[in-house]
Amino acid sequence: MKAIKIILLLISIHVSATAQTNDTIQRKIVWTFDLNRQIDALAVRIVSKNISSAEEQKADYIIMQLNTYGGELAAADSIRTKILNCKIPILVFINNQAASAGALISIACDSIYMHSGGSIGAATVVDQTGAVLPDKYQSFMRSMMRATAEAHGKKTVVKNGNAIEIWHRNPQIAQAMVDPSIYIEGIIEEGKVLTFTTQEAIKNGYCEGEAENISEVLQKANITDCQIIEYESTITDGIINFLLNPIVQGILILLMFGGIYFELQTPGVGFPLCAAIFGAILYFSPLYIEGLAENWEIIVFIIGVILLLVEIFVIPGWGIAGISGIILVIVGLTMSMIDNNVFRYENEFDISVIVKPLALVVTSILASGIGIMYFGKKILSSRILNISLHTELNADEGFVSVETDEKSFVGIVCTTITPLNPSGKVMIENEVYTAIAGHGFIEKGETVIITRFETGQLYCEKK
Repeated sequence: MKAIKIILLLISIHVSATAQTNDTIQRKIVWTFDLNRQIDALAVRIVSKNISSAEEQKADYIIMQLNTYGGELAAADSIRTKILNCKIPILVFINNQAASAGALISIACDSIYMHSGGSIGAATVVDQTGAVLPDKYQSFMRSMMRATAEAHGKKTVVKNGNAIEIWHRNPQIAQAMVDPSIYIEGIIEEGKVLTFTTQEAIKNGYCEGEAENISEVLQKANITDCQIIEYESTITDGIINFLLNPIVQGILILLMFGGIYFELQTPGVGFPLCAAIFGAILYFSPLYIEGLAENWEIIVFIIGVILLLVEIFVIPGWGIAGISGIILVIVGLTMSMIDNNVFRYENEFDISVIVKPLALVVTSILASGIGIMYFGKKILSSRILNISLHTELNADEGFVSVETDEKSFVGIVCTTITPLNPSGKVMIENEVYTAIAGHGFIEKGETVIITRFETGQLYCEKK
């Protein structure tokens, strides 16, 4: 009898362990994250990272909590594409607003749940001032909204005793969220852009149910016995998000160009060049990690910098190399900010997605130029960049120190023996002196006149 009891106990333990193992195996994994922000490059990164993480965790469902008033069209299209291509069912919980770009993102999801008092719609494309953009942009948005709704296919319903097929999300309704000229009987009048409340969205097939929190979303979606994994941002995420901020990107561009300029003016110091390289690394690294900057864009930028250096040191003067270098630098910096998958307009390139990045790059370069012109001479004449200059210029090498008064040099006419860009060398009475061009670039062999002498430095102008 004792042996029988032991056997029964072992069987009971085995059955219990098997049941627990099966329970663990059958338990569904639900990955959740928040997207409560403007739709921009950072929003694209958040969605991409969470989809990748959910796939790594082999999640059964993804729930995105959304609250946004819209944002950039290119970023919204990128998010829409990632959601449509995701093999894991994505549910969106609109806990307040899904306006404009938010409506496009919501429609891309497999299921939509809305908080009471929420809304979805108003997807007309506008500029930063709120003015409606030309019909080309509205047409692009209409086509995206329509195609996104159609991507969910049709479903069979019984109406008047007959089985008929209808769209899961009516594409005409999706278009009406963009175009005020669309009229749908009983839904929207002509001349108004469509926006649904929670109950209106449920009535018209653009919401699966009303919920107050994630628990109710799971209940309405019939997802039971699940393990919820909430996304938690890391320190690395914070750093990358910081570096992707447009203001920070503009500062890094300033650092790159400022560093290159001051290194050229004080060769051998090294610090300005290191600062420029550091700025380039911080600029391109997060964009490359996030899949925005591609190899060819970084190569284009490097080639542009090389052409600029060739123009300065090998073939002075603003020629083909210099102009080409400037263009390639701008192209490399601009294109690295853009997701190439959304750089389109239906079957053509969509120039609109390049406007903001291009404006940021050009503005930063112009600001860098203005800053260099204003602060350049002050910095060069200070001790900031001279602390590490240890090279001695000896008299037997043709260099003479300038230790005399201003009057003995001002007005002297001499010849440049190297290009002045803006600093270089001039010959005065068979002696070599360092001089700085007061304005612009002066080529080798030009006749110049010394205009002033300050802090041991000659300044000259082309005669």
